[in-house]
Amino acid sequence: MNMTFRWYGRNNDTVHLDQVKQIPGVKGIVWALHEKPVGAVWERDEIRSEIDYIQSFGFHAEVVESVNVHEAIKLGNKERDMYIENYKQTIRHLGEFGVKVICYNFMPIFDWTRTDLFRLMPDGSTALFYEKNKVENLDPKELIQIVSSSSDLTLPGWEPEKMERIQELFQAYENMTEEHLWDNLAYFLCAILPVAEEAGIKMAIHPDDPPWSIFGLPRIMTGEKSLEKLLEISHSPSNGITFCTGSLGANPNNNMVKLAATFAGKSPFAHIRNVKIFENGDFIETSHLTADGSIDIKSVIKELSDQQYEGYVRPDHGRHIWNEQCRPGYGLYDRALGIMYLHGLWDAYQAEK
Repeated sequence: MNMTFRWYGRNNDTVHLDQVKQIPGVKGIVWALHEKPVGAVWERDEIRSEIDYIQSFGFHAEVVESVNVHEAIKLGNKERDMYIENYKQTIRHLGEFGVKVICYNFMPIFDWTRTDLFRLMPDGSTALFYEKNKVENLDPKELIQIVSSSSDLTLPGWEPEKMERIQELFQAYENMTEEHLWDNLAYFLCAILPVAEEAGIKMAIHPDDPPWSIFGLPRIMTGEKSLEKLLEISHSPSNGITFCTGSLGANPNNNMVKLAATFAGKSPFAHIRNVKIFENGDFIETSHLTADGSIDIKSVIKELSDQQYEGYVRPDHGRHIWNEQCRPGYGLYDRALGIMYLHGLWDAYQAEK
């Protein structure tokens, strides 16, 4: 298990790498060029600068999250081939600098959705919260206002240039079916996977967050059948999954221990986090502790341990604790606690062998 920590860069994060360095057992930083427009080629000099900085703190920079997929590719319109060529060039450049995994997603318009980024919890901490009824009765523009007013930092998937085109994008997706979106994903993968293989990079798709349709938009990476379908698109060793317990686990029908047993070997990257699911379909991010949420985190880690999982792992969304002022879900303190919990589980299971 190769423990990593997601970081949003020198100009877009409240967490500094000298702080992350003090968390035991963290080997790498999960990074991206967050200031690059979606669809632009990541140039060698930009990549070199970021990787050199990360490595100066003693970390590897082998995982990128994310090289975002342009909406033209998801829509399958006449501009997609140009953006696919840009994506392929970015893959080549990242491979030259030793990147091993690229996390990406194929969610239309919204990469993730929450209705409250700082929901107060009984212990006084705050956390990301999803209110099902509100989403079902909310105008997307209202959701954009909720999210954009909650943080001064740029939030991936909610880039201002995309949000300004929201009406245009919804019109473009008006007749998009799930099968059509699957076809566009297959077209994309068949184009980029040979390049990824040559570059020594595994592409790891992130599940939809949440794993069901919102605002009438199709969602296709939602559970066991969709993960199987994804892997059937191509048997390339570069076609893989980002195994996210929180995204998939928000649907109680997804048994995360069973999915770990089935798909860990096809998941070069894993996001391990917990969520508490309520009977009405709402959910809230909790600590990583198994008892605090609805996901059996301890058994997921046992399954990874039993398989001698060698992929990259990171804690995912954390609470905001001890009055930390930070990016929603991505503070230092609770993710550090999560890392130590995951290490403790792993060490205990490894010691049993």
